[in-house]
Amino acid sequence: MTLAIVLAAGPAAGGATEGAEPPADRLAAQWRRAGAEQVRVAADLGELADLVAGATGPVLVSGVDLVAHTAVLRHLATSPVGPTVALVLTDPAAAGQAVVREERGQVVAVGDAADATGVFGGALRVGAADLPALVDAARAASASAPAAPAASGVEPGGLLTALAGVDRLVAGLAARGALIFAHRVRLLVAHRVGDAAGRAAAEAEVAAVDEDRAELKLSVKERDDFFTTFFVSTWSPYVTKAAARIGIGPTGVTMVSVAFAVAAAVLFGVGGRPALVAGAVLLYLGFVLDCVDGQLARYTRHFSAWGGWLDTMADRFKEYVVYAGLGFGATHAGFRYGWALALAAMTLQTVRHMTDTWYGALHDEAARRPKVVSGDAGGIGGKLNAASTRVQADTGSVSYWLKRTVVFPIGERWALIALAAALFGPLVALCAVLVWGTLAFAYTGALRTLRARWMRVPVLTTVDTGLHRDDGPLVRTLPPARGPLLLAVLGALGAAGMLVWALRAVHGGGDLPIWAPVLALVLLLGAAQGARTPHAGALDWLVPAALRAAEYLFAIAVGVAGRAPAWLIFGYVLVLTLHHYDLTARLEKRQSAPPLHVATLGWEGRSAVLAIALIAGIASIALATLGAYLFVVFVVSVVLAWVVLPARARGGVRSPG
Repeated sequence: MTLAIVLAAGPAAGGATEGAEPPADRLAAQWRRAGAEQVRVAADLGELADLVAGATGPVLVSGVDLVAHTAVLRHLATSPVGPTVALVLTDPAAAGQAVVREERGQVVAVGDAADATGVFGGALRVGAADLPALVDAARAASASAPAAPAASGVEPGGLLTALAGVDRLVAGLAARGALIFAHRVRLLVAHRVGDAAGRAAAEAEVAAVDEDRAELKLSVKERDDFFTTFFVSTWSPYVTKAAARIGIGPTGVTMVSVAFAVAAAVLFGVGGRPALVAGAVLLYLGFVLDCVDGQLARYTRHFSAWGGWLDTMADRFKEYVVYAGLGFGATHAGFRYGWALALAAMTLQTVRHMTDTWYGALHDEAARRPKVVSGDAGGIGGKLNAASTRVQADTGSVSYWLKRTVVFPIGERWALIALAAALFGPLVALCAVLVWGTLAFAYTGALRTLRARWMRVPVLTTVDTGLHRDDGPLVRTLPPARGPLLLAVLGALGAAGMLVWALRAVHGGGDLPIWAPVLALVLLLGAAQGARTPHAGALDWLVPAALRAAEYLFAIAVGVAGRAPAWLIFGYVLVLTLHHYDLTARLEKRQSAPPLHVATLGWEGRSAVLAIALIAGIASIALATLGAYLFVVFVVSVVLAWVVLPARARGGVRSPG
């Protein structure tokens, strides 16, 4: 149950405009319309602490001086960015109001006027895990001797007593280590007022804005990529509004998008100009719907962990099914290595996504450690960071759009595939994706490596290393070794060398020597030895991506050496990518391991099984059997994670016995 509390104490408590209901009552009514199931008005911080102490779900808190659209409160209450979220405004800070500094959407400091990026907006949502910290902060603030309001930006030691009302709560939460995300107000209106005149002006500003129209515009991401911004988002909100009116949910739109992508893949495989053009059109429409599902979720405020997970998995599945269609189409048109190009594109893109995920985690960790980040500001990493910040701030400039386009985001990938396939065919489309993808990977990899060395943040020491490396039971039997990144890179190079050797052997009509897969497996198991050593190096965030590359290349090499059908190798690697994207989605959503993760054997266990199968001469059987097994485990794990276990937690399914 969601509890909303209006803190009635404050300078605007009696500042109602003539003939209007009291501010506390108005805010309470707005919280009810915003979806709060229970609303209370607290006279002071002590009473607020008592109310929070009895809460079991998220708690919404606002000060009495807030004047805002109800949609602002609803957006704060339903924000999917994290469990604890604070409203942040760009208004000048008044006496007693807390200023904040945010990085990558996280509030990393409260009360530092020199580096402030905004002012606390007087409202926050506190997740269940942070409720004890909120109670503690409220009671500490209530017990402290009151002081006259002071200007924001006081010394940390005096911050709590210098602030007033709800500002003391956000300062106290930050001081107790709570991870607070920032919610910015855009297009809608939210102000903190101190008297009746200010309230009247703010209320007039609220009344002047069409709330529904603003919400529809807000459903579009504030910053998106070039193709999406100018060729999709210019008209997709109309589709979003239509979908909302007829009652289609975000999940339904996602499923239609998947169907469009699958149909496009089939047409790419069929070949022929009409089919290729039709496939390109369906691919574009599928991407539009891919944008609409997120816009619809933001417009209707229907967010869920399941929806976020499904959107991530569907995006990757759609793209890789299209690669399969292009690979089949290129092969059908007479090119011998069509499936090989599709495999290369899928492997490259997955490894790129792994680096994207882990660099994002690195950046988030760095944001929570501002003192570490501010070290060598004059070094090349610091200069690159400052330059990137300047470019990102200059929205609409040529350099801004070049930076967003050169990294080859999903909109540009789908646009390139559609145009190249329609105009030139599947072979050119795959080659174009590989060339641009490789250049983008080299560009982003080089810059991120330099910036990571400058940040010096050991991100893998803050997460479940074994889970996100995808280690299996075999790791626990191996002795530990230092240098996890070096070992992972050596494992990937060994797998790549085995693949090159296998291609040469098969092309020449020979067989791969038995000792070749044994040597490659030894290097892979060497990479596994780094699992139990600290991943504290500045570049150890690259370890998961290196291990993904090592496993995929080794599996492809086994398939090539064992003369397995190309489509079978592609299918096996596709199943691996689904498993690994499940792990990355859980990392991004801060979720625990999948229910059947142990049954997946780990990357080193799967590689060992394939090596033994190759030596035994049953590589194709092993790829088919192990791939089918992993797919079944994946499906059952999804059902357990999203259907059975949540139902049991709600009491909807009885436990055995």
